[in-house]
Amino acid sequence: MAREGQNKKNSNRKNYKQQPEFEQRILDLARVTRVMAGGKRLRFRATVALGDKKGKVGWGVAKGADVTIAVNKAVNQAKKNMFKVNLVNETIPHEVTVKFKAAKILIKPAVKGRGIIAGGAARTIFELAGVPNIYGKILGRTNNKITNVQAVFKALQSLKYVEQIHDEQSLESDEARSDRDLDREEELEKEQAKLLKKEGVDLDLKRKGKNL
Repeated sequence: MAREGQNKKNSNRKNYKQQPEFEQRILDLARVTRVMAGGKRLRFRATVALGDKKGKVGWGVAKGADVTIAVNKAVNQAKKNMFKVNLVNETIPHEVTVKFKAAKILIKPAVKGRGIIAGGAARTIFELAGVPNIYGKILGRTNNKITNVQAVFKALQSLKYVEQIHDEQSLESDEARSDRDLDREEELEKEQAKLLKKEGVDLDLKRKGKNL
């Protein structure tokens, strides 16, 4: 019995060690050829996305003589491109529209329990990033998967924290107030000049008299 218990513990430890840190998905796999002096050289191009479903996500694209080599290279590149997605109340903090080359994507916050409303590579990326509720739609007309993937990641990287949004809004309101104050001062100066002209006193002559 003691040996069986030890074997179970060892097996659990092995299973725990074998669990990968990030989950990977192949977004695109294509054969590419290159014309060389001796003829055409066949290679494979893999586009891979990684994520821990807790806010971290990344992507990579690489080529290799074999599918396995291309995927491994893309995974290593994706690990270098990992970043944290800003989430608020199980969704993104604000709406974003991003255009990258011929691709264009719109992502919007969704209410709790709505789920992921998106398709294609965008849905896979949102699942790997661990965004439970989000609305996404690819608006561009291109069918290039790599371009669409880059647009999705640029949209996620452009998300800001709630504090940053409040700071920007406060700065914009302060600038608007200062502009209104300047406009008000200019209006008051014009009104004063009109009153002086009505009284028969020119503002410029009055200033010259003061200087003399």
